[in-house]
Amino acid sequence: MASGKTLLAAAAGLAAGAVVVTRRRQAAPTAPSAFDRWLTVTVNCAPADLRPEKLPAPLQEYGDRIETRIRPAPGDHGTELAVRLKEDPPEAASSLPARLAGADPRQDLRRALREAKALLETGEVMLPDTPPTTHDTPGGRLVGLLSRRASGEGVL
Repeated sequence: MASGKTLLAAAAGLAAGAVVVTRRRQAAPTAPSAFDRWLTVTVNCAPADLRPEKLPAPLQEYGDRIETRIRPAPGDHGTELAVRLKEDPPEAASSLPARLAGADPRQDLRRALREAKALLETGEVMLPDTPPTTHDTPGGRLVGLLSRRASGEGVL
């Protein structure tokens, strides 16, 4: 008898969860595609020091394929530099498998934006020493795995 009540309670919980998910999906505004979103960094320099036509080399390589937005950072703490691709790539290029394989075009743009920030703030892009140690340790293998998983984006 107790198992019948438990089964009934579980079914009711699943039904309620399905109703909530359905209502949220219907009520949520359509999300912009991943390529409509701006990639933004805060750079430690005055907004007057940055101009869209005089961006660092990693972003200049994109030429007219990107839109650039430059504005003061909140609290007067530097400048927000934002970029996004003008054209959406094919759907397959923005899929999860493409991102995991490192074939998503936004990954290269994110890397270029990070490098541009480094160039603006320090004048160079700092790279880790290779090889960092003479022998591989378990901790070093873990860091290497996570670095490869980040696919150059700086995001795990």
